[in-house]
Amino acid sequence: MRCARPVGSGVFPLDEELELLPGGLSARVSEGLARLSAQQPFRQAVADLAFFWGIEVSEATARRHAQAAGTAFVALQGAELERLEGGQASMTRPGQPMAVQQTSADGAMISLVGGIWTEVKTLVVGAVEAVEATDGTSEARAVELSYFSRLADAATFTRQATVELARRGTEQAGVVVGIMDGAPWLQSFLDHHRPDAVRVLDFPHAVEHLATTAQATFGPGSPEARAWLEAQTHALKHAGPDPVLAALRQLPLEQARDPTLAGATRDATLGYLHTRTTQLDYPRFRAAGYPIGSGAVESANKVVVEARLKGGGMHWAERHVNPMLALRTIACNQRWDEAWPAICSHLRTQHHQRRLARHRVRHPLPVPTPLAVPQPQPSPVVSPPRPKTIVNGRPTSTHPWKRLRFLSRRPPPANF
Repeated sequence: MRCARPVGSGVFPLDEELELLPGGLSARVSEGLARLSAQQPFRQAVADLAFFWGIEVSEATARRHAQAAGTAFVALQGAELERLEGGQASMTRPGQPMAVQQTSADGAMISLVGGIWTEVKTLVVGAVEAVEATDGTSEARAVELSYFSRLADAATFTRQATVELARRGTEQAGVVVGIMDGAPWLQSFLDHHRPDAVRVLDFPHAVEHLATTAQATFGPGSPEARAWLEAQTHALKHAGPDPVLAALRQLPLEQARDPTLAGATRDATLGYLHTRTTQLDYPRFRAAGYPIGSGAVESANKVVVEARLKGGGMHWAERHVNPMLALRTIACNQRWDEAWPAICSHLRTQHHQRRLARHRVRHPLPVPTPLAVPQPQPSPVVSPPRPKTIVNGRPTSTHPWKRLRFLSRRPPPANF
């Protein structure tokens, strides 16, 4: 009985035609599972998949699909960054250049495995427009917001954010308003991407420093502290930093419960604001139609990062954070239909490369036989010409016959 030889693993031709992803799920289910996992915890994503589609998978499967999709998008953005840094054109062209663009960045804390807290940095970009406020007045506000989040140090985040800023046309924008808090790395961020950006210290952040000084001087929650803070907030917004700095210097520190603490707090606030006076010119910013608050990035921290990665009992492995942040930004930027085909193509390419590598391990190519190197042949030995043995029909002295003993001449006998 003859048995057929076993066949190796392969891909059914129809799978390639339908562009299925690796794994046991269909392309539509894989996309739905990744999209649900980007919006809510894995346990809830699995429950919703079973409820709406009648398909039951494990939490581990949901986590694996989400991490693979997010990792693929991180890799795609990394390749885009290399193209941009290499001087090549971006794969996504920005839309109509914005007249005024707001750029803000900030950080939010999440918990890693082992109870370690770390900061995730988030960038928000939007077009500045005049919108109607609740009181009927017009105020400047950023609209059409988009986000970029990464767990990275300041220098790495500054480089990686180039992808989103290029997509939003930050380089082509007429005016870029950088509304940031007082962290030094945020000014370096603007120096890298738009050195000519209008630098604005976040107005609530400046008021928070004034509130700390008021409480240290007049007492927490006291009517005097509230009145002083209200007056300085109004002055800062409508008159600029000079009257506020003067009011800080004139605080009655001797009346504080702890004059030493009140003096140290006042000096810290005074030094902090004095070194940023150009970023405190709120009357000029408002007259030019620029926003003065970074509420957009504060909201981004909650919407992009904390809503998915900062839940009860959530502790993330560090290598899983950026893939989930990538999926979150796709969903929050309303770019799922644009990004998912590229993610699928990347996942299929990776799967094909892994299968090809496994095949080469199991079936290595034969080692070619080295070609024989021809050995040098010795030069032929040229023998000297032999003398002639016959001349004029008679044998010479070198003829072989002459060497025969019976032909050799001997003297005749004596009695001959």
